[in-house]
Amino acid sequence: MKALCLEEPGRLVLSSKGPALPSALAPGEALVRVHRIGVCGTDLHAFIGDQPFFSYPRILGHELGVEVVEVGDSISNVRPGDRCSVEPYLNCGSCIACRRNKPNCCVNLQVLGVHTDGGMREAFVIPSRKLHSSGRLTLDQLALVETLGIGCHAVNRARVEAGEFALVIGAGPIGLAVTQFAIQAGAQVIVMDVNSKRLEFCREQLGVPFSINAASEDPLNALNRITSDDLPTAVFDATGNQKSMVSSFGYPAHGGRLTFVGLFQGDVTFNDPHFHRRELTVFATRNACPEDFTRIIGLVESGRINTSPWITHRASFAEAVSDFPSWIKPESGVIKAMIEL
Repeated sequence: MKALCLEEPGRLVLSSKGPALPSALAPGEALVRVHRIGVCGTDLHAFIGDQPFFSYPRILGHELGVEVVEVGDSISNVRPGDRCSVEPYLNCGSCIACRRNKPNCCVNLQVLGVHTDGGMREAFVIPSRKLHSSGRLTLDQLALVETLGIGCHAVNRARVEAGEFALVIGAGPIGLAVTQFAIQAGAQVIVMDVNSKRLEFCREQLGVPFSINAASEDPLNALNRITSDDLPTAVFDATGNQKSMVSSFGYPAHGGRLTFVGLFQGDVTFNDPHFHRRELTVFATRNACPEDFTRIIGLVESGRINTSPWITHRASFAEAVSDFPSWIKPESGVIKAMIEL
């Protein structure tokens, strides 16, 4: 079985001797054939060598469009032939987080492609409860559901309200996902980035009404201008950049919320009096929940979310080895790269 394995930072290898499949499926398990693999920031950071919670060697891939090949006993949610999105968060079901219906931050969480081998291989076995089927979505769309789930969960965490100003810092794929769901919630969305092409994408493809290029204008002045000096009541930092995350404490309005969607290996600091004076609420947001996948599939099926602008680069399984390093470079213009099997 072929598999793409990240042996060490900077060295992605296509092997014909991927992990062996079990001879028989246990009850509740499904064998899936992988058709699409979305490449995300986690994969790129792992390739660079600065991804938290990561060890090598590792088969990457957790944004997946798959087809069910075989199912074990006691399975009713999918059957052979179904096309599915994969919820790649393997939770224990018994820890404090799982018992409180927060499987996305399970104490013993194993994320495909991060803590355990992922989907950059021809086939693998997964608990069927982690499969979300659709008879209408394409394999490309199914592979994008997990990315959208990160944004969906973040917006849910912040309880974004219709009419409020919501600032999204960082217009990479995760920031774009946050943006789409903030728009769905009815917020007046402001996107801030240092990349003019990504800001143009937000305006033209997502219909974002306000954008700020932090490389050429002062963010705070721009925010005051847009919000008539109120500042946004919901702020999301999707950069995973320490300087940006520290600066983001200065952007929420009095009584506002700050949500960290991205992460990095280090500490975030803030000025305590400034924090208290405005009574800010700070959230972390991690992964997504099963109900997010169900909601997203419905929204894409109904046409309320358009995924067509997302995929800007494609590669076959074999081409991915040579193309992968270029996807890290900002000048490549990658929004989402998709590997096809």
